[in-house]
Amino acid sequence: MAPTLYHPPGVTFVEDTEHRSANDHIDAATYYGGTESFSRSRTYSHSQIHGYKPKRTPAFEEDTHTRPRRMSHDEKSVTAPRRFLIDVEETIRVVLDQEDTDGDFQISVTDAGPKLMALGTATSNGFKTFDIRGTYMLSNLLQELALARDHNRKRIVLDEARLTENPVDRLSRMIKNSFWHSLTRRIDGEGLEIITADPKNRTGRVQARIYVPHGEPKMAEYYRRVAREKPHMNLDVVVLPPKPDDPYFVKSLNSKPGLLALAMNQVNDGKGGRTLKGIPFIVPGARFNELYNWDSYFITLGLLVDGQVTMAKGMVDHFIFEIKHYGKILNGSRSYYLCRTQPPFLTDMALQIYNQLDRSDMRANREWLKRAIQAAIKEYHTIWVAEPRMDPKTGLSRYRPDGIGIPPETEATHFTHILEPYAAKHGISVLEFSEKYNNGILKEPKLDEYFLHDRAVRESGHDTTYRFEKRCANLGTIDLQALLYKYEVDIGTAIREVFDDELELEEDFPLAPFPPSVESYANHHRERSMSRPQTSEEWFERADFRREMIDKYLWDDRKNLYFDYDTVQEKQSLYESVTSFWALWAGCASEEQCWKLVSRSLKKFEVLGGLVSGTEESRGKISLDRPNRQWDYPPPHQIMAWVGLERYGYLEEAQRLAYRFLYMMTTAFVDFNGVVPEKFDAVKLSHLVDAEYGNQGIDFKLVPREGFGWMNSAYQVGLSFLSTHMRRAVAACTSPEVFFGRAANADVAAVQATAAVADPLDLAMENLNLAA
Repeated sequence: MAPTLYHPPGVTFVEDTEHRSANDHIDAATYYGGTESFSRSRTYSHSQIHGYKPKRTPAFEEDTHTRPRRMSHDEKSVTAPRRFLIDVEETIRVVLDQEDTDGDFQISVTDAGPKLMALGTATSNGFKTFDIRGTYMLSNLLQELALARDHNRKRIVLDEARLTENPVDRLSRMIKNSFWHSLTRRIDGEGLEIITADPKNRTGRVQARIYVPHGEPKMAEYYRRVAREKPHMNLDVVVLPPKPDDPYFVKSLNSKPGLLALAMNQVNDGKGGRTLKGIPFIVPGARFNELYNWDSYFITLGLLVDGQVTMAKGMVDHFIFEIKHYGKILNGSRSYYLCRTQPPFLTDMALQIYNQLDRSDMRANREWLKRAIQAAIKEYHTIWVAEPRMDPKTGLSRYRPDGIGIPPETEATHFTHILEPYAAKHGISVLEFSEKYNNGILKEPKLDEYFLHDRAVRESGHDTTYRFEKRCANLGTIDLQALLYKYEVDIGTAIREVFDDELELEEDFPLAPFPPSVESYANHHRERSMSRPQTSEEWFERADFRREMIDKYLWDDRKNLYFDYDTVQEKQSLYESVTSFWALWAGCASEEQCWKLVSRSLKKFEVLGGLVSGTEESRGKISLDRPNRQWDYPPPHQIMAWVGLERYGYLEEAQRLAYRFLYMMTTAFVDFNGVVPEKFDAVKLSHLVDAEYGNQGIDFKLVPREGFGWMNSAYQVGLSFLSTHMRRAVAACTSPEVFFGRAANADVAAVQATAAVADPLDLAMENLNLAA
């Protein structure tokens, strides 16, 4: 039976010819933001509202049926799309009571409800009904009702087209019109209350706190004024010292974590004066409620696809600010990240944005790009080719951040299995040992080395993975060398093409020796950045040198793959990683190396849902004592490979991989109430994974609000690789096995022979059973 519909007295109806079919798929604010109006073609009795139900209940043997036939209970219209007249709150209640059998406020394939509901049609004033069937339509109905509630709508006329919307179009539209907006943050008086919340703060002392860099007195005074004007926030404003990334100082902040101030603009205050306003940016989402480094690069790619150039440009402005005031692009904009950076993407990020800026003011565009390139050069010389990250003997750069003690942002039990033996050795609890170790009372050199590598893993962005276990700080990884090669080529290209082959630096810092050697780095006398202009020639020389070192130390011609190089053991680490394909993205692989990667190594990583991070053989067996890590086989690793393959002319392979990944995302979106999670099991095509801190982006009620930052971008970017035919097939949830044919999937089947792919419902139920 359809949910009861209550009309307010004197309600006004409009003619069917005024329907909104042309705008069925507009954003929710526009769709639900107008006045309440209802449509009908003729008047029916309202007597059913008062208890009389004119639909006769037929008898069939012992059963009664409320629906005399399968589909429409209304006249068939040939002139207008079907629309429903719905009481929002009542229908939400009925949908959840009937369909949400697991009580998670979502409608998914794991729910055991009938997956069928009758809705009153608008043409009959709600008197006649039409059946809504299946998980996708019912979950869309729940989402639309939640969005209508957001706009304070009590009753709506809902187009059927919003329930049957092409899932690819619907997800792409939600990302562009809704998810990016929900993930937008701003650090200023208006945005502080949202962004100071930190799910990773487990000190037990929750206080809004912002750290302002040294040399920004106006910004410090601004936040002090905000603290006075908003006493309920109890905002603590702290000015950092000139060198804020000193490891001992950063450790002293562990008990009082806080947000780091970012770039701001001066604007009119509306009272004839000037004030500061934060530049908006996008956060990854869920527990990651701050600006992140490499997440922001992937997010920017999606923003550019969706035409949000100004938002993307603002994120680069924040990175320029971080390099100036914090010495590096930070892992994230919280105090406990002050010693760490993340994989460097600034040059590609800035150049892609520059190419999409408004051409009406090229002088301003060039000035903006100049600031970005100058900042990248500083970061390059003072971080990536400076010791301890640089290994002078090989010329390879490493992830090797400073830091003291246990990373405070991790989950409370994350290191328990590591610390227990040391606590037992001293006869104290893990908590007591942690405090004494962090404070330097207890010395454990082996534990120091463990956390050196752990911090390096976190700086790599691949936290965590067995690929880097207890050795990351010693590795010259293929991904980092590829990124720095791209830095060197990008900087040289920008200097030559945009700045007439000469770029003056405006901030003083030491330049790293070139070519690198043990002797040159032992000499502490350094050339200064402002002593001469930068030219393209020296940057292209640096790129050529790095490519030679990549070929010398990282490429294995027999295995047709790049491998990380251990600078301490002086040998390759033979862990097979899909980051080998980053060399294609950066352009540092030869045509022959690319051909070998694609023809002989791609099959090691390609599975039904796209690419996995590493091979199962390299990862090793998983057990209770050796649990899965989120960056190991099989989480996906996609965009870099798509772009790299296309760059070398392997468009068909790039499209195939993009199809696989988007198919996996789309089926999850269809089957699980519109979910867009942080990570997937690309072998089982499931987002029901529980590695480390669990999956993010899945804990929502009624309607997804944010998705997850880089996953949103992966979808938007991935769609740009698909042909129209492929896009339609993804929308129809056509399996890659069917779309590409069994022959094309033979190698994939071999890779995942140990992980049988089943129906999504079977996989979901299997995970639920395991959890139980």
